[in-house]
Amino acid sequence: MEESRNDASDRNRTQDGVHALVPREQMTAAAVKLRDTYAITPGAPFLKREFGYYCLEAWYEQGLPKDADLAAFFDYDPAGNYNLGQLGWCEAAFVPAFEVEVVEDRGDYEVERDVAGRHVLYFKGRRNGFMPEYVEHPVKNRQTWEDDVKWRLDPASAERYADLDVRVEQAKREASHGMIVVQNLIGGYMYLRSLIGPADLLYLFCEAPDLIHDCMQAWFALADAVIARHQEHLTIDEIFFAEDICYNRGPLISPDMMREFLLPYYQQLIENLKARQIDKQRHVYVQIDTDGFAYPVIPFYREIGMDVMSPFEVAAGCDVVEIGKQYPDLVISGGIDKRVLATTKDEIDKHVEYILPAMRKRGGYTPTCDHGVPAEVSLDNYLHYRKRCVELGG
Repeated sequence: MEESRNDASDRNRTQDGVHALVPREQMTAAAVKLRDTYAITPGAPFLKREFGYYCLEAWYEQGLPKDADLAAFFDYDPAGNYNLGQLGWCEAAFVPAFEVEVVEDRGDYEVERDVAGRHVLYFKGRRNGFMPEYVEHPVKNRQTWEDDVKWRLDPASAERYADLDVRVEQAKREASHGMIVVQNLIGGYMYLRSLIGPADLLYLFCEAPDLIHDCMQAWFALADAVIARHQEHLTIDEIFFAEDICYNRGPLISPDMMREFLLPYYQQLIENLKARQIDKQRHVYVQIDTDGFAYPVIPFYREIGMDVMSPFEVAAGCDVVEIGKQYPDLVISGGIDKRVLATTKDEIDKHVEYILPAMRKRGGYTPTCDHGVPAEVSLDNYLHYRKRCVELGG
């Protein structure tokens, strides 16, 4: 009897979210929903959340209280995950970042150097509400890479780990409630595009492949080192790459380029992460985020173990119902057409009634807008959409 009590005590001590998953009854309701989604559980209630917003200023004018708690106002669930960060997202994780300053006055416009070292053309005095135009990027050749950029990616920089203890303790608390601990980072293509620019990058793939590999080796060394520091204390549930590798007709670079310049680094990073896990039994979910027509790249990312993909832009031709049928083991997030949300309530009803019942029956789906909700979507329309999501999503 005493031995049995000791065994139970040891088991309870190890089920702390780090050494082993906590019991289901110890998880938050949102963590349970997200884990059921990732398990592709047919009929499970949808996790209620949104991709993001470009519409809040317009909605404030339409009656949204400026102090509104959006989660309560729109009936969202609390987060079911916790992001570790520290490895960039749409820009490389520079430490130190470039100093932000206006570098050129063009009358009604001005060129500003941003934190990623890019020169960006803006309307004078305005930074939001329109697509920025990138005039130049920091890496133009090997000299600019070595002199201006590479040293900002030093994995040994003490500044990167200044608040490590605080972040780790917070992550442990979240893991003790069953939250999915996510290592989010800038993907290889997004990183190269941020350094070099989408057009010049295509030339350098052909003209300076050694430089591209050096850039990717720096990406890998930084990501591997930071993740390793996190894994000294935590078990990671998910690695989430911000990639944005597609446009409206498919990938922005060729499959051969993806295989040469991305695949080896992704494979090694994921292999190293899995080998270091404290909980060796934990499955590591791999998520890829890309705008555009994503169908052609799904087979490629499945080679690195992709489990989850988002946000499936409808204007580019993505249909989450069809993708769900073609890839029954793929977890899907997104796929709600932002353009439809800007039309009528009848059109919104037709749209969600096509997607939500089918995807709830399948499982493994989280409905969100297929990008940030634009200002063209009225507050009234969005509230109707959220009402229907709750009705159809459980």
